[in-house]
Amino acid sequence: MMNDLKRISCILYRSGTSKGAYFLDNDLPKDKEERHALILKIMGSPDIRQIDGIGGATSVTTKVAIISVSKREGIDLDYKFIQPSIEEAVADDKPTCGNILTAVGAFGIERGLVGVEDSQTTVNVYDVNTGATITQVIQTPNRTVQYHGDFEIPGVPGKASPIEMFFKNITGGKTGHYLPTGNKYDIFDGVKATCLDISMPVIFVKAEDMGLTGYESPNELDSKVELFERIESIREEASKKMGLGSAKGNVIPKFAIISKPKNEADINIRYFTPATAHPALAVSAGFCVATGSFIKGTILYELNPKELKVGEHLIKIETPSGTIDVGVNFPTTNIKDVEGKTTRTARLLMAGEVFV
Repeated sequence: MMNDLKRISCILYRSGTSKGAYFLDNDLPKDKEERHALILKIMGSPDIRQIDGIGGATSVTTKVAIISVSKREGIDLDYKFIQPSIEEAVADDKPTCGNILTAVGAFGIERGLVGVEDSQTTVNVYDVNTGATITQVIQTPNRTVQYHGDFEIPGVPGKASPIEMFFKNITGGKTGHYLPTGNKYDIFDGVKATCLDISMPVIFVKAEDMGLTGYESPNELDSKVELFERIESIREEASKKMGLGSAKGNVIPKFAIISKPKNEADINIRYFTPATAHPALAVSAGFCVATGSFIKGTILYELNPKELKVGEHLIKIETPSGTIDVGVNFPTTNIKDVEGKTTRTARLLMAGEVFV
């Protein structure tokens, strides 16, 4: 093929409830500014249609994973997450994405970065963005990745093969403490809020305090201009108190509205990216929700009080797309030692080269 375009190896995955492009670290520029500029060009940003790139024109379908063989003891792969903006020339490398994480081990197997076992393969991943370590168990009958299966997750049509993920070192990854303001709740712009940093910095508020029922659809929420103005006001105050600086132009801290569930779940949530309402829930935020239910004094505990005991616990979280099961394990009764467990699915959509 003869042309003046640069070719870069790329795999596209539907990973959890997100979709993104996966690259080998060595295939991208080392300089951060050059790397981010290239990623924006590949995705077609900034442009709300992303007509000149491979982005999905929404934040949850425009994500990037950068993978390398890890030099860390006991770790197979290093995972770096990038969130390209759609409307601005910004590639944010501060947050993480537990959904995009789901396909990292499968990518490593497909690319020959890790050894594959018969029946199932365990891959240990280091999240560069947060410092968390994740063990993934991938189904690999006949030493090949199995994508077809019978497991369903809310927000994704059809069924696929389950990928189990076990998370360690998930508290304080961005701020240094699971209660980043030092309080179990604060008042921001007149609204009572709990700020947590457990896999992802998230601000939680009650639906009623935002003038909502908590059962609105993402489309209904996205149409409420005044709601997003209020969210940004709260995010700005909270971000500074969490030690993250100004929230302007940043996707963290994330924002979530919680309420009592309608079904058999423990708690109901509406999660924000934060520019739009998420169709389901980020994996990382799920650990915040689940763990917060065990912290007396938080608004999560008020809505869903759980007794903190050593051992495994399952929290059922109601989302616009259905109920998600999030597991947390407490090796001790110290919240900072909490571990997370979830099961997701992924599907390889395309493998080849992207041109820029």
